[in-house]
Amino acid sequence: MTHSDSIQVVLPDPRRMIEGLRDTGYEFHTSVADILDNSIAAEAELIDLKITLDYRGAVRVSIADNGYGMNEAGLVDAMQYGAKERPNPASLGKYGLGLKTASTAFCRRLSLISRNSGDSPLAMATWDLDHVGDKNAWELLISQNPDEEAGEHLNSISLNGSGTIVVWTKVDRLMKEYDNPTGVHAQKALGKKIQSLKEHIAMVYQRFLDPKDERARNIIIKVNDETITAWDPFAIKYSELVAEQSIEVLTPSGAEAEFTVKAYILPRVEEFPSDSAVKEAKTAPNRQGIYVYRENRLIVDATWLNLYKLETHYQLIRVEFSFDHALDEAFHLDIMKSQIILNDDLLKWLKDEFLPAPRREANNRSRKGQQKVISEQSHGAHDNSNSNIRTRELAAGGAKVSISDKDKGEVLVENKKGKFILKIPVESATNPNEVYVQPVESINNGLLYEPALINKSRAVKINTAHPYYHKIYLPNLKESVTIQGMDALLWALCVAELTTISDTTADSFKDLRYELSRILDKLVETLPEAEE
Repeated sequence: MTHSDSIQVVLPDPRRMIEGLRDTGYEFHTSVADILDNSIAAEAELIDLKITLDYRGAVRVSIADNGYGMNEAGLVDAMQYGAKERPNPASLGKYGLGLKTASTAFCRRLSLISRNSGDSPLAMATWDLDHVGDKNAWELLISQNPDEEAGEHLNSISLNGSGTIVVWTKVDRLMKEYDNPTGVHAQKALGKKIQSLKEHIAMVYQRFLDPKDERARNIIIKVNDETITAWDPFAIKYSELVAEQSIEVLTPSGAEAEFTVKAYILPRVEEFPSDSAVKEAKTAPNRQGIYVYRENRLIVDATWLNLYKLETHYQLIRVEFSFDHALDEAFHLDIMKSQIILNDDLLKWLKDEFLPAPRREANNRSRKGQQKVISEQSHGAHDNSNSNIRTRELAAGGAKVSISDKDKGEVLVENKKGKFILKIPVESATNPNEVYVQPVESINNGLLYEPALINKSRAVKINTAHPYYHKIYLPNLKESVTIQGMDALLWALCVAELTTISDTTADSFKDLRYELSRILDKLVETLPEAEE
């Protein structure tokens, strides 16, 4: 700094700043979770949430805990934007902003009420956005007389003991406006938000809520008098752990740290012991992916971190990624603790080394389970194709094919190049309508199709396990003309192969089928599955 330079302290405008911080992107369930983190950091054993709608249609959110509590000075510090750093780096509270930004994202009046012992009086600190706006000053309201409802709530879980309660009033962003703010539609909308919150808490704090899980201190969380039961995203009662690795790394500052990655594969729906087990595991495709935990608290769920897209055939795989506070500086955890940025080397390791094998196994198991269903769907879908080819086979011309040695799978092919003995499938039709086009569950080398002789007729076998069948055929099984067109093309390719084949070109035609099947596999890779 030169002699001509000067320093000027520039404070943020209170009105604009406090209003602007309402738009940090919180959702209701993530905002409540941010407050629950503070209660857990305060070593609470019981956290009780009450979310109510009064006779005027006003929503009140009240979150009470029996943690170690605070005196008035502690309240002021906790309500400061950018509160002092917690002494324990493993604390779930991280930036000193969550309580304020999470709350005012939905309410205009945030009150924090606490006592640090049963002998201490309750103290209350309040941010009222309207008051800050009117005064255009960072005026925190302090009171020794908290409202009676808050006091009763805190006493109900911490009678004659320490504890803290967070209260939202003037809640203006949780619900849209209804003509009747206390009517059925408003109550139903609030009920949905509460149910979503319960499910979020059950998942995010699973390790804390499950008394059998020894990785985290056990706590009880209640929402409107309902005790939340832990939900295990990996369904370890039913799933299989197929891969696990613990990796030691150096942080940017040179400290040693470790993270653990585990891959689980869930059973297919029909393999679960009951319908209730299927419901418990939540087997929808959007539950696949990586679940990231910091200090045993879920911070990101069901994501492939932009490594892959969601795809139905990978819905059985769920991956646990766990780390502690030592890796905070490396993983760039955001203010809402709902997003994480992994460095390129780690993402490359996940994609190239850890994930391919379990993803491949999950894909195989999923497709194996679906194949029976697909086979049932495909039979009968090709009847019109068989009927059409039967009437046009003679007009199509081409090579004459007859059985040479059925046991060896050998046929005699007579075409314009001469007579040749070839090996192709020689079979009798199990379905009398599938003489020219026959869907099958698999073909060697994963080919899409191959020529065959079925009931002494030139035929094409189509592999229903091939991605082309999944993504092109399945969505069109009820479109008869489309199916006939695709079947006619594959049948014609087989007849053309037999019509022009010779001993010296037989391997080349096999290579052609292999390459064609491979290329079609790649071309349909980004197309949606039929189920979607």
